[in-house]
This record gives sequence, structure tokens and C-alpha cells, in this order.
Amino acid sequence: MDVGELSERIKSNDPAVGLRAVGALHRLAEQVEAISVAQAREQGWTWEQIGDALGMSRQSVHAKYGK
Repeated sequence: MDVGELSERIKSNDPAVGLRAVGALHRLAEQVEAISVAQAREQGWTWEQIGDALGMSRQSVHAKYGK
């Protein structure tokens, strides 16, 4: 689903269409978050810095993305 299609779905009066759009947004946000966390770690950011930027604890971020 591209951004234009997502934008059109958000404008729909059908709750099912809107809810599917929300699901797509959540999946996109998760992908962007994972990529950004990986980039931050590659650039030497600490788990605490990443957690602060995401509004999460360092433990939560590390549990989700640490290897």
C-alpha cells in the first residue's frame, strides 16, 4: 500500500477501511523504528539514548532490538 492509497483509505467513512489503514501505519512505523534503531546503534548510540528518543526505557528498547 503506497502513501496515496493509504491517504485515500483514511478518508473513508467505512470503519473497516480505516482500521486496515491503521494496521498498515503501525506496520510502517515498526519498520521505520527498527531501521532507525539499527542506524543509531551503528553510529554508537547507547540503548539509553535510543530509549530517550523513543520515549521508552533503555531496558525495553534493548529487549526489543538487542541481540
